[in-house]
Amino acid sequence: MAHQAHAYHMVDPSPWPLTGAVAALLMTSGLAIWFHFHSMNLIMLGTVLLLLTMYQWWRDIVREGTYQGHHTPPVQKGLRYGMILFITSEVFFFLGFFWAFYHSSLAPTPELGGCWPPTGITTLDPFEVPLLNTAVLLASGVTVTWAHHSIMEGLRAQTTQSLLLTILLGFYFTFLQGLEYYEAPFTIADGVYGSTFFVATGFHGLHVIIGSTFLAVCFVRHLKYHFTTGHHFGFEAAAWYWHFVDVVWLFLYISIYWWGS
Repeated sequence: MAHQAHAYHMVDPSPWPLTGAVAALLMTSGLAIWFHFHSMNLIMLGTVLLLLTMYQWWRDIVREGTYQGHHTPPVQKGLRYGMILFITSEVFFFLGFFWAFYHSSLAPTPELGGCWPPTGITTLDPFEVPLLNTAVLLASGVTVTWAHHSIMEGLRAQTTQSLLLTILLGFYFTFLQGLEYYEAPFTIADGVYGSTFFVATGFHGLHVIIGSTFLAVCFVRHLKYHFTTGHHFGFEAAAWYWHFVDVVWLFLYISIYWWGS
């Protein structure tokens, strides 16, 4: 490494932003081709390229932060600000869905029968699978906090147990939500109720899958001794993201499942 007189990381030229952009283009155009011509070749190519890009880009960042020492305190501070701003953008992303839901439900139009839920819609019981899913996510919030404290205190065995438990709870939530979607008595095509329900809960489900993957990557890194008691921002970012997913679910459960039914 060449000597530098500052603590900041000057990133080396990388092909991954370009391959990521090409993958995104192939996926979006491939999705349109799938809709219109029923061919999945382009979207599959885009998905494979995206997965390869993700793996290699993350590998490079792990190498820079863990082995090359580029993630100095000022760089970590920048990463923290970046993660905070990203989660803030996600808050506003979900705010749009809540806005759509409350706009439609607080003043139902005559087309909906002037009531909410709309006439003809059979809603899901909020005290069955949705309540179980709430308990699962709240439990996962406890286990991820346990994992964080275990890392900070150098308790390796407890970190392994708690992180694995969090990941399993995340995938269990996804499994339960998949079953709920399969058995739901309405579809995304059932007017404004179906669209607001499936778009809001579906995007939350996507975030749970992303968060579970994020934590699974952290679990592998933990097994490879990448984290120390004072240097583990990769895990910290995953924990922040997971707590955000928890909080959004609480609002979804109270608004759409409980009050909205």
